[in-house]
Amino acid sequence: MPRFRLGDRVHDLTRRTLVMGILNRTPDSFYDHGETYALDALLARADRLVAEGADILDVGGVKAGPGTEVSEAEELDRVIPAIERLRERFDVALSVDTWRASVLDAGCAAGAVVGNDISGFGDPEYLRVAAAHEASVVATHIRLQPRVPDPDPRYDDLVAEVRDFLLARAAAAEQAGLDPERIALDAGLDLGKTPVQSAVLLRESEVFATLGYALLLSASNKPFLGELLGLAVDERGDASLAAVVYGVMHGCRIVRVHDVVGSIRVCRMIEAVLETTSLETGSHQTR
Repeated sequence: MPRFRLGDRVHDLTRRTLVMGILNRTPDSFYDHGETYALDALLARADRLVAEGADILDVGGVKAGPGTEVSEAEELDRVIPAIERLRERFDVALSVDTWRASVLDAGCAAGAVVGNDISGFGDPEYLRVAAAHEASVVATHIRLQPRVPDPDPRYDDLVAEVRDFLLARAAAAEQAGLDPERIALDAGLDLGKTPVQSAVLLRESEVFATLGYALLLSASNKPFLGELLGLAVDERGDASLAAVVYGVMHGCRIVRVHDVVGSIRVCRMIEAVLETTSLETGSHQTR
């Protein structure tokens, strides 16, 4: 099982899953519709997530889906003051959710140690900036690009194409100077996928978990859960936790979530079950 570096600390993910709490500093988030857009509100939510035990706080200033254009200057204004205040306030790893190298650069200077990029490193400077700051990165599969509608995504071989895309992005990160322990993969559920395609990628998590890098799952409250189960955004909590259970059982070792306390309980329980299975297997082998 791979390891993942958060700043000066390297986490062994053999038996433990990292929980990444979501902090949206956007007025148009699909989930909270701007509830934490005000800096004070975002900091209050961060207080709660840290108290609940989040390993990472992921700060984003632009939603992934279509919407009003957000300039580079506006994204910087949303994200950097938040990271600066979080760094002053907490001793917890910070991630900047951005596909712009300039925002990653400023975010790392302000205290972030991870660049969470849903574009698959579409900005040619992204990996160079990450390497310069010795930051870790998340390589995410997307069919087109962020904020571009993709109403009819088609694949000849969904799992193979996503796998190959992620391996290519990981190789590019290594070529830029990032060690494997600084690279995580994300299959990009809902990013250029139908609900069924997203479910297939979740089902096949083991394929991506065996590629030699940490695997991140970002399924929390996502539209594919609502579409498959007929659930509104505020009804997807149980389905989100079920996705965490399945993902961790099949190799995901970083989970990006809204419900930190519930996800931590789920992860610790699954880890205990897996540890018990490992001990039982070992005892049988010594008989």
